[in-house]
Formats: sequence, C-alpha cells, structure tokens
Amino acid sequence: MDLDAFTELLTPRGQRALAEAVEVVGADPVAAATRLRRSYDAALTSAALTQAALRERAKAKFGADAALMYFTPHGLEQATRAEVGAHRARRLAGPAGGTRVVDVCCGIGGDFLALARAGCVVDAVDLDPLTVAVARANAEALGLADRVTVREADAATVSPEDYDWLFADPARRTSRGRTFDPMAYSPPWPVVLDLVARAGRACLKVAPGIPYEFIPDEAEAEWVSYKGEVKEAALWTGPTEGAVRRATLLPGGETLVARGAEAPTGPVGRFMYEPDGAAIRAHLVGEVAEMVGGRLPDPMIAYITGDEPFDTPWAARYAVEDVLPFSLKRLRATLRERQVGNVVIKKRASAVDIERLRNDLRLSGDKSAVIMLTRIMDKPSVLICHPSPPAQMTK
Repeated sequence: MDLDAFTELLTPRGQRALAEAVEVVGADPVAAATRLRRSYDAALTSAALTQAALRERAKAKFGADAALMYFTPHGLEQATRAEVGAHRARRLAGPAGGTRVVDVCCGIGGDFLALARAGCVVDAVDLDPLTVAVARANAEALGLADRVTVREADAATVSPEDYDWLFADPARRTSRGRTFDPMAYSPPWPVVLDLVARAGRACLKVAPGIPYEFIPDEAEAEWVSYKGEVKEAALWTGPTEGAVRRATLLPGGETLVARGAEAPTGPVGRFMYEPDGAAIRAHLVGEVAEMVGGRLPDPMIAYITGDEPFDTPWAARYAVEDVLPFSLKRLRATLRERQVGNVVIKKRASAVDIERLRNDLRLSGDKSAVIMLTRIMDKPSVLICHPSPPAQMTK
C-alpha cells in the first residue's frame, strides 16, 4: 500500500471499498479480490483488502477501536497494546491534564491516542509520509484531532525543551527485520539520548530485552507485563518517584519497585514459584521471594521455592511432587508410573531441547504434570510439579 492508495481509501469511494473488504475478511483471497475488482481498480482493491485484514489483526491490541483505525503492517507490529499505552499515559499525564507532549517516531499513533485520551495535547512527528497520513487519519477517526497534530519531520529536528514531556518510540526494525541493538534503532540511540538530555521530562519506549548498559544512569526503568507476557520496557527521566527499577502488571495495575531485597538460597520445598517476566527483567526476584517467604534453589536462576502456599500476582505457584537429577530414562519411567500423558515443559538454564524431549518421553496416560528443567546448585535437575492456583480460584 502506497500513499496514493491510502489517500484514495479515505475518500467516499475508498470507504465503500473498505466496507466491502471488511465483509469478506477471512474468505478465500482470490474470491475476495475478484469480488472487489468488479467495482474498483486493482490499487484500491489491494489497499482495501490489506486494511481490512490489518484491522482484524489489530483487534487483539486495540479492541473495538481497531474497526475505525488504519494501519501499516510494520506500524501494527510495533504499536503499543491499548492497555499498556493507557497505563503509560496515566503516569505521564498526571492529574491536572493539559500536559504538552511531543511524540517523536509516532508510528500509526497508538501512543498519542492514549496520551490524548488522558488529557494531553500532543505534537506527533514521523519521518515516513505514509505513516504520517495513517496516524493523522487515526486521530480524526477516533475524534482526537483537536488534541493531536501530526506532521512529517525527522525526530532529530524536534526541540523537546519546548514541551512538558518528550515521548519517543524509536523504530526497532532494519531492512533485515527486527533489531535488538539500540544502536540500530531509528533514530539511533545517541540521537535519542540527545533528545532526552534536552527534555525536561522524557519517556522512552524500548524493547524488554534492552541491555542494562544502555539505560541512562538517571532513568527509572519500568518493565510492563500484560496477562503474564512481558510487552515492553519504558525509561523515565526527569523528576520521578525515586524508583530505579520497577515492574508493572496489567490489567490489574500492580507495581513493584526495587528495594534491594536479596533472596537466600536453600533446598527445594513444597512449592515452586515462577516469577512474572517483568519482575525478572527488572531484577526484582529478591522482592518476589520476600513476598512468599521463599528462597532460591540456585542463586543464579529465577525460580523461587518455599514451604507455604502464598498467593501473589507476581508469581505462578506449583506444588512439587519430585526433584530428580536430570535423566531421560528415569524421568520417562517416573511419568509412566504416574500415568502422565500430558506435560507442560518449562526450562531455565537448561540446554535440553523441549520438543525433542517431549518426543523422547513417549508419554501415555490420562494425567497431567508440569516439568521444570533447571539447575540446582549447578547440577542439571528436573522437577515434577502440578499447578497450585490461588486460593480464590479454588473456591
């Protein structure tokens, strides 16, 4: 989809084509294209079908808004999930409202939509003309054009000192695909840091796996998890709440900050706790262990063990049935003896290939188990467990 095709999609004729494309989402692609080609040219047909398919995919991130929004494939892939964007916007906007924000590298606008809804006034920029057109259309489609202006510009030309906040979401794709190297971001990391240095306050959206050495010393780093999956990290600079590292769970909104807790080590107890990925990324395993009165079976691995069934949103709990030195033959025999035919396999610090192990176990039976492959005091081990849900879930 090019800029001309997208522009035509916004016309009354283009809107009719898009409405017809939405009706055939999921149908045979050739049949869908044939149907639309009876009324529209090839370029508009392709643009409408592409947009309808992207809207369907976008429902997972944007819910009901997806039916009104516009996307590019890369823009949708990198866009912030609506719940995560809303959380960040609440932190940034504050209680007073009217906060002036410059959103550089705005993409299709997922973040500035959340900021505008939180009461901010946003000046959004992007370098790509098509992306700018898509972002502008999204602001208008969702009734937020009075709070958002979108223009084509290089992020490096922005004056962040003219705003209350800088928000930056540098592109993390190159011609070879997704990149995990901040120096390969667009704009590159030094340009981003220069913008931050000139801003009174800044929030940077970055990949969850950002190396710690790239995090500015003065920044608060926040990792955000949505329904148990780590979605992103945000770096906050300027006056903050004093936290150095923070983890946040959505949709509940629980937050955990670093207090310097250190978990003791000790033998495996009756329960194993698997901390949420946001807590692990934020190096808050000690704080989670403190919550459950737990200890680490191995000081280098983020599994926690304990003797009591504490409920916490920060960790999944499993009841331990067996702790064995890792041996395929012994593990297979134990599972067969217990008539286990279905296993969930988890691993940390183990070189075992999960799918190969699943095939090699050759299981049969009507029972289930959770297998944890890990190291305990540097020895390859396997734990056989079953889920131990929170008390309120068992009532």
